Amino acid sequence: MTSTTTDADDAPSPGWDAISARLDQLYPGQEPKHFGTLISHMLGGPDPLDGISVWRRTDPVPHWHFVTYGLSELYAKESDDPEVSGYGLELTFRLAMEPGEVADASAEPPAWALNFLQNLARYVFQSGNVFRDGHWMTANGPIALERNTQICSMGFVTDPELAEPLATPNGSVEFLQVVGLTVEEERAAKQWRTRNLLEVLLPHMPLWVTDLGRASLLAHPAVKQQVEEGLRRDGSASGFLFTDVLGLKQVKRLLRKPITQVTVGARQVDELVTLLPLRLPFGRTLRVAGHEWQLLLEPAGTDGSNTVEWQGEGEDNAVVLRLTDATVQQLAQTLQPRQGSYVLPLLPQVEWVVEKTTIKDSTGKVVEVIG
Repeated sequence: MTSTTTDADDAPSPGWDAISARLDQLYPGQEPKHFGTLISHMLGGPDPLDGISVWRRTDPVPHWHFVTYGLSELYAKESDDPEVSGYGLELTFRLAMEPGEVADASAEPPAWALNFLQNLARYVFQSGNVFRDGHWMTANGPIALERNTQICSMGFVTDPELAEPLATPNGSVEFLQVVGLTVEEERAAKQWRTRNLLEVLLPHMPLWVTDLGRASLLAHPAVKQQVEEGLRRDGSASGFLFTDVLGLKQVKRLLRKPITQVTVGARQVDELVTLLPLRLPFGRTLRVAGHEWQLLLEPAGTDGSNTVEWQGEGEDNAVVLRLTDATVQQLAQTLQPRQGSYVLPLLPQVEWVVEKTTIKDSTGKVVEVIG
């Protein structure tokens, strides 16, 4: 992106003007640094966002405040929903300044953050998946490439200073802030609830400013205790787990009933055995989805017994396991992220087969083997 105007600047832009007016209220008298595209997206440009504005902040900690233009309808109304503008949101991002940026009033905001927000917007445009308050997403590596940082994931939360939805001539727009998280914090968000975790972290990261230099806040005993207490009290809000390795089949046995064989990858075992006790005993299901199969784990019925049910055909192939709380605990204690076969005394009609997981980089080189 460049700090230039876009080809769309001469077009009426009621959506753009409404966003700018809201930020003028937050930063009266401050002219933001604006980074626009040479060719706007509406005219075929490669970047989904037509612009990103950035403000300098000194309080509560020195940081850059980024706000996007382009996930909502900036110009003419084109979508069918009169109540919502485009995807109904714009992204914001608060990034802690480096010492040199604090000292230099003419410093430019880091270019990687502009590309980072463009990539998030590109994901929304290409997938149609819209971020909402309480969502999380892994970055599969540092959010700032070539930086030595533990921030490799992100949560999404309503920007605390732009909490009121913005009414524009094209519909409503929410300002959704991207918050950098460590892998350990991402795991806690998945296990509990992203919004709850962010509230616990807020006293330690004012305004949810992302600091690339920080370590996991779960290293603070008080934070860790709050998360553990929340998990015991609330259970987990994560009801879906995707895995590349999921096989389901019935295995016949001589003079005995067939058993159901469930094959999973070692990489997903930790998440499976962690989430199960935080879902089923709270009356919630957990869906494990593979490329061809789905495994639906549900609390046992009123008769208090474990059952196995095969459902669907073709792409809808699924097996439903209804498990008692005791069986859930036994499964969590028995299943290991190591290659092998596991059968529970309380669930002898199911064999769990764990396969090694091989992780490769973009060139196909094996970088890790789990199990």
